[in-house]
Amino acid sequence: MLHLIAHFLIFALAAAESGIDGWLRYAKLPRNAVNGFQPPARIVVLNQTQTSPVFSAGTELQRGLDGIFDSNTTISYNGCDTGPKSIVVGTVDAYTHACDHNPNPNLHSQFQLEEDGFFLNITEDTVQILGQNEKGALYGTFEYLSMLAQGNFSAVAYASNPSAPLRWTNEWDNMDGTIERGYGGLSIFFDNNTVREDLTRVAQYARLLASVRINGVILTNVNANPITLSPDNIKGLGRIADQMRPYGVQIGIAVNFASPKDFGGLPTYDPLDKRVISWWQNITDTIYDEISDFGGYLLKASSEGQPGPHTYNRTLADGANVLAHVLKPHGGIIFFRTFVYEMLDIADWNADRASEAYEAFQGLDGQFRDNVILQIKYGPLDFQGREPPHPLFGYFRQSNVAIELQIAQEYLGQQTHTVYLPPLWKTILDADLRVDGETSYVRDIVSGDRFQRHLGGYCGVANVGLDYTWTGSHLSMSNLYAFGRMAWDPTEDPDQIIQTWSRLTFGLNRDVTNVVRYIAHTSWPAYQNYTSSDIGLPSLTDVTNTHFGPNVRAGDDNKYGIWTRSDAFSIGMDRTVRNGSGYAGQYPPEYGARFEEMDTTPVEFLLWYHHVNYTHELPSGDTVIQHLYNAHYSVADTAQTFPARWKKLDGKLDRQQYKEVLTQLTFQAGHAIVWRDSIVDYYHNLTGIPDELGRAGHHPLRLEAEDMELSGYRIIELDPVESASGGFAVAALDNNTLATAEVKLHRVSSGVWDIIVVYFDVIKGIAEWELYLNDRSLGTWLGNNEYVFSHAGTDAPDGGSKTRITFEKVRIRTGDTLRVECVSDGLDAAVLDYVAIVPVGTTD
Repeated sequence: MLHLIAHFLIFALAAAESGIDGWLRYAKLPRNAVNGFQPPARIVVLNQTQTSPVFSAGTELQRGLDGIFDSNTTISYNGCDTGPKSIVVGTVDAYTHACDHNPNPNLHSQFQLEEDGFFLNITEDTVQILGQNEKGALYGTFEYLSMLAQGNFSAVAYASNPSAPLRWTNEWDNMDGTIERGYGGLSIFFDNNTVREDLTRVAQYARLLASVRINGVILTNVNANPITLSPDNIKGLGRIADQMRPYGVQIGIAVNFASPKDFGGLPTYDPLDKRVISWWQNITDTIYDEISDFGGYLLKASSEGQPGPHTYNRTLADGANVLAHVLKPHGGIIFFRTFVYEMLDIADWNADRASEAYEAFQGLDGQFRDNVILQIKYGPLDFQGREPPHPLFGYFRQSNVAIELQIAQEYLGQQTHTVYLPPLWKTILDADLRVDGETSYVRDIVSGDRFQRHLGGYCGVANVGLDYTWTGSHLSMSNLYAFGRMAWDPTEDPDQIIQTWSRLTFGLNRDVTNVVRYIAHTSWPAYQNYTSSDIGLPSLTDVTNTHFGPNVRAGDDNKYGIWTRSDAFSIGMDRTVRNGSGYAGQYPPEYGARFEEMDTTPVEFLLWYHHVNYTHELPSGDTVIQHLYNAHYSVADTAQTFPARWKKLDGKLDRQQYKEVLTQLTFQAGHAIVWRDSIVDYYHNLTGIPDELGRAGHHPLRLEAEDMELSGYRIIELDPVESASGGFAVAALDNNTLATAEVKLHRVSSGVWDIIVVYFDVIKGIAEWELYLNDRSLGTWLGNNEYVFSHAGTDAPDGGSKTRITFEKVRIRTGDTLRVECVSDGLDAAVLDYVAIVPVGTTD
C-alpha cells in the first residue's frame, strides 16, 4: 500500500499540470491570441523591501509576463524612469513621491480609493498599477495578469474597491496535521502538534489567496486545541506569518475558551475573573511580540460541547469581550461564531435547531465591543444545499457581522462531487430581509453599509491540504477562487467567474470553457435534488457519520436537529409562528410573514416551513411524493451528462487534468444513482405510494448478487437497508481467499451491451476485483477509492462507500456466463451489490 501511495505522489510531481499552480499558471499564450501585442518590457517597483506586497507584485509581474509571452522582463527599484512599454507598481503615495506628479488628476476626487483598493490604468505606454495601500497594489497586479493570461489587452482605466474590509478564510487544520472535513490531504501548516518545518506550500497558498484579494486566514480548527498557544508553537506561527506577509495575508488562530484552565493551569476560565483576563492578556502580548501584525482570534464557544461563557452563567457577549479587550491595544479583532446550539429532544414537536442561534443572542445586540465581528453561517442549520438566510442578519444592527460561507463541501459532496457554490451563495447575499420595511440585502448588512458598522465581511471555511490539487479535485478549486471574487464584489456574476476561472486553469479553448460552464451551473441544482430535494428538505445524508452518503432515517433519528419530520403520511418541518417552532417569526415582519401560509411560501422552501401530506399538490401539478420520485430520477440522469460532456474534451487540455477530472465525474455520476435509489426506495417503502411511472423498486436490468451462484461469499443485510439494491448484498467470507459470484445470462439478448458492476469500497483495505465473461477477463480493478477520491470514507458497506465500474460495449450472447471474482483485504470485504446489463451509453 505504501508503494501505491508513493507511486501516486511521484506521478503527481512529474506531471506537467498537476494543479498546484491553480489559476496562476501563466501558460504561454498561443500566437493567435497574442495577435501582435507587445507586452511591457520593464517593471518599476516602488518598494524594494522583500517582505512588502509591492515587492511581491514586481516579482509576480516578471513571472507572469515571462510565462505568458515567453519574454525576458527586467525589474528596476530605483526612481520612476519608466520609459515606453513599461509598468509601474506601488502605492498611490509612493508613486506621487517617486514620480513627482499625481498619477491621475482626478484619482482622489473621482475614484476615492478605499482601503485595499487599486487603480489600474492600461491606456498609456506606461501601465500604472497603484494601490491605496501595498495590498491594493498587489491585487491590481493580479488583476492585470489575469487579463493578460486570458488574452485580454483592453486599454482600460478604472478603480476597484472591496465590498467589505474583512475577507478571510477559516482553515479547520488540527495541530496533529489532520484537517476536520479535510478532503485534500494533510495540513500545510501543522504536523505532530507543532508547526511544520517545510512551509513552502504556505507561501504558495498565500499567493493564491492574494490573487483573489483574500486578506486573512484563521489557521486552526474552530474546535481548537490549546496547545497552539505553547511558546514553541507561537514561534512557529511567526514563521507562518513570515511566509504569508509578503502577500498581504494576515494570520489569526482559533482559540479554546477553556485555555486558561486546561492549558494555563488556572482553576477557572470564567471570562469575568481577573486572573483569566490577565492570562489572556499575557498570552496575547506574547503573540504580538512574535507577530506584530497578528490579526486576531476566532472563537467557537458554548456550542457542540465546546467550552464557553455559559459554563459560568456569563453571556456570550462576556465571552467575546474578554478577548476583544486584550486584542484591542494591538489592533486585533475577534471573530465570534454565532453557531450556538445544543442537542434537542426529538419528541418535542417545537424543538428547532434553526431557531437556536437567534434565541441564544437575544438581548445582546449592542453589547459587543467594536472589534468583535459576529460570524454568522449563511443559513441557520449547517451548510445545507439550500437554506434561507440566517435570521441573525436581520437582528444585529449595532454589532459588526460577517457571513460564514462554506468552501469545503462538507454536506455537498466533499469535493468528490462537483458542486459550484456561487449560485447558492447568491441566493443568500441577494436576499432582501426588509428590516424596518426598508431594502436590506444581506450583502449590504455583511459589508456594514446597511447599519453603518465599521467592520464586516466574509469568512470562507476552507480545507486546503497537501494534495497537489489543494482541495482534492481540480474542479473544486473554482469555489475557492469564486469566494475571493465574491467577497470583493458580491454582485459579480457567477457565470463570469467560472468562465474566468476555467480560462486561467485550463486554457483558452472555448470548448473547454463551455463544458466547465455547463457542469458548474448544472451541478448545484442537480446535487441538491439527488441528495435532498428542491422543495425545502435538508440534506438526507448520514448526519451522524461522514456526511457523504445517503441515510434518510439518520437525519430524523438523532438529536442534532437536521430533521425532515417524515412519517408514513407526511413530511416537512412546521416553522410557522401559528402552529410550529416559531422560526419564521425571527425575521423582520415583512420578510417572515410570507412563510406563514403555504400559498405564499416559495416552493423551494415549502418543506422547510411546512409539514404537509405526501399527497399535497405542488404548483407543477405533481404531488410531493411524485415530485420526489421524478426529481431524483431526473437529476441522476443529469449527472450522467457530466462525464459524457467531459469526454468530448479529450485532447483539448492537459492529459493528467483530463483523466483525473473524468475519473471524478464518472464516480459522481454513479454515486448520483446511489443517492437516487436510496432516497426513492426509502420513501417508496415508507409510504407505500407507487411511482406513477413505475420506476421505484423496479430494476429489470439488474442481476442481484444474492441471487447468483456464490463461492466464498455470504449474503448480508445492510444498514440502512436502502444501501443495497433489494436490501441485500454479498460479502467475502474471509481475507485473501478468492470469492466468486456467477450468473448465466439467459435473460440477455445477444448483442453489444454495457456491463455495470456495483460494489462497496470501504476504507482500511484494498480489495482486488476481476470480471469475466465466460473465461475471458474483461478487466481488473482495485477497491482503492480512499487513494483516488477526496471524500471521507466509511468502514462499512453503505451509501457512502457504494461505487460502480462500467465495462463498455461488450458483445454478449444469450446464455453466456458472467463471473465476478474478488479477493478481500482488511476491512474491505469486497461487498458486491449487483451487476446490470444495460444498452450502450445508458444506465440502470
